[in-house]
Amino acid sequence: MTLLNEPVAVWTTPAGQPERIVWRKRRFRVSDTPTQLSGVPELFWDPALTHPPACPPAWRFQGTTDDGETCVFDIRHDDRRGEWQVLRTYA
Repeated sequence: MTLLNEPVAVWTTPAGQPERIVWRKRRFRVSDTPTQLSGVPELFWDPALTHPPACPPAWRFQGTTDDGETCVFDIRHDDRRGEWQVLRTYA
């Protein structure tokens, strides 16, 4: 597992599920059924907080390039920045 916070371009279905992404100049098509995660609180956690912040929905899915490279991605939309981010990858 690699922990990242990198911007990524994401195309979604009308229901909001990821269909494909472009990450590090490579196009990955979603090659399984995306799983919606309830949030990723450990990325926001600070012991000084008395109430954890609301976490935007996140997705986990397998993506495959046209030449067969495959990774599992955790992504979420950063509403404050108005962009999608890759949180983690699993090779």
